[in-house]
Amino acid sequence: MPNRPDTDTPTHPAVIKAVQRAHQRGARLVGLCTGAYTLAEAGLLDGRPAAVHWQLAGDFRRRHPKVDLQPDVLFVDDGDILTSAGSAAALDLALHIVRLDHGAQVANFVSRRLVFSAFRDGGQQQFIEQPVTSPGQPALSQTLDWARARLGTTLCVADLARHAHLSATTLHRRFRAELGTTPLAWLTAQRVDLARRLIEQGVAPLDLVAHRTGLGTTASLRAQMRRRTGLSPSQYRARFARD
Repeated sequence: MPNRPDTDTPTHPAVIKAVQRAHQRGARLVGLCTGAYTLAEAGLLDGRPAAVHWQLAGDFRRRHPKVDLQPDVLFVDDGDILTSAGSAAALDLALHIVRLDHGAQVANFVSRRLVFSAFRDGGQQQFIEQPVTSPGQPALSQTLDWARARLGTTLCVADLARHAHLSATTLHRRFRAELGTTPLAWLTAQRVDLARRLIEQGVAPLDLVAHRTGLGTTASLRAQMRRRTGLSPSQYRARFARD
């Protein structure tokens, strides 16, 4: 469901019926920004979580009170129905779908082709108070690159703060302002992305993947993989690993 310029105009009944039929036959439905209105009008979001642009949250809630609106996240993956916030979040969701269907390596290639970030998870906040580093402040990019090169070590948030020459509190505030996430969430996401790549490349056994990514144990690897991909490491390997 693409973005709709006028949400005050009801969706044509023929479109509603087509969407409902698609859902009945098991199609995966995706609502991009105001496309969530179309899915809601079709009654497909009742009792389910959904995302929409933060500026439309109040209006969406008034019109569709049965929907479990998640007003702050970039996108929501609820299995057969996925919804995103604004235009940039639609790209985040699209990359998420590419990753689910084709693996992290392909998704990362597509993101580079688009010159677009590939690490933003759906649960990150939409509205970032300070998207640009203030004059006189060093950007976090050097610390991010430094951390990516050391994911297999016992790297923690305190290490990031020391490298950035910031207190842990200031680092947390800067991450929220510049990246829309916390240092720990970013670090975990990077480790899971590395785990995906290693699994796709055929690295075995899983305890080696856990060690090389800094996730520590296979139990931690399983928990984080399932949380962020919906698949266990074994399921991910069966689906995406090279032959």
